[in-house]
Amino acid sequence: MEFGAYSMHLARVSDIKCLDDVSFEKFLEIARGILSRGGVDRTIAIDDDRKAVENGELCTVLMRLGFSYIPVSRYTSEQIYIPLETIGFFDEIKPSRFRVFRDTEELLYRNWPTPLVRLARSSIEGRNVWAKLEGFNPWSMSVKDRIGWYMYRKAVERFGRVELGLLVESTSTNTGLAIASMANIHGSRLRAYIPSTVSITGELLLKIFGAEVVRSLKPLTVELIDDVEAVARAEGAVHLNQFFNDANFEVHLRYTAKELELQIREAGIVPKAIIGSLGTSGHISALAFYFKNRFKGIKVYGAVPEQGVAIQGIRRVESGMKWVHSVELDGILEVSLKEAVESVINIVRKDGVFVGLSSGAVYAAYRRLVEENVIDQGDYITIFPDHGFKYVEHMLKYIR
Repeated sequence: MEFGAYSMHLARVSDIKCLDDVSFEKFLEIARGILSRGGVDRTIAIDDDRKAVENGELCTVLMRLGFSYIPVSRYTSEQIYIPLETIGFFDEIKPSRFRVFRDTEELLYRNWPTPLVRLARSSIEGRNVWAKLEGFNPWSMSVKDRIGWYMYRKAVERFGRVELGLLVESTSTNTGLAIASMANIHGSRLRAYIPSTVSITGELLLKIFGAEVVRSLKPLTVELIDDVEAVARAEGAVHLNQFFNDANFEVHLRYTAKELELQIREAGIVPKAIIGSLGTSGHISALAFYFKNRFKGIKVYGAVPEQGVAIQGIRRVESGMKWVHSVELDGILEVSLKEAVESVINIVRKDGVFVGLSSGAVYAAYRRLVEENVIDQGDYITIFPDHGFKYVEHMLKYIR
């Protein structure tokens, strides 16, 4: 790297050795400043070996956020201002132009962004509902493909590919399918521990994907974490642990949120709120963190099941969630299973898109906000986590 006549240059991320790691809390603190400023305000000082000697934590955060370039200076950090676009903040969001992919892993991440579509006939009284359809992800047909891919990739960085022989995970179906896909692609194997509430369809799908399935008498995936962790220690397996692995949050901050910003620009809208569901809390927490720091005035709402109600893929906050406690939500709405199912049927019969039960819960939350006159006319983003094909058992009695 040549510095020429200037002390500050943009270096490719791959050329710099950041060295410093950061805690999740420090990561949020630094990322919050970057997003709220809309850019980077100082350089990373490096030595002749391109190692960070000052602002190493900032260097690490820039790498984890997916920047293409890092502003560097020799030995001493300098005060600057460089906008996000200038240092490649959005460069990773590059879908394949003609949808040609070299392998099925590339089929996932180069197929992003997942679609954002206005549900013209499901919108109510001037509150335009736009749905981000995560069911277009190719493996589990759900948002969980993102975390299965990213957690696996991060595990390879940490342990090496050879160590990822046996993976164990507590799952209600989708995350297990995503991890199983990565395991199949890269020669690992998955043992999935599922709660008693998982449908026969979900169990069958996991087996089709090659996972060994262990069904528990416990009703929630989060209640299986300690059991799965004990198995991992006893058998030398790798427990990715979607409930506490910060890769769950980071993949949505690095990809999903950026996609959505670019899509909003393309649509020419300024959304008043984002409405999502709470399961592990990874995706809605990351979106809340991103948009509340990046833009002013956007509200974020979460949907959860009513007390005593099971809706596959989402759960109540008191059952234990990590990331939702690090962000500010403007409201959490409780939804019944009946409301979720009826919302799914409403959407498919009005707009022709078959979405899953957690998506139905999100739409039910949107409807509640309209009916209670909480939200004004304008544009609203709903995050629909998955496709509806896995939930036909749940809907049979309602169709009858």
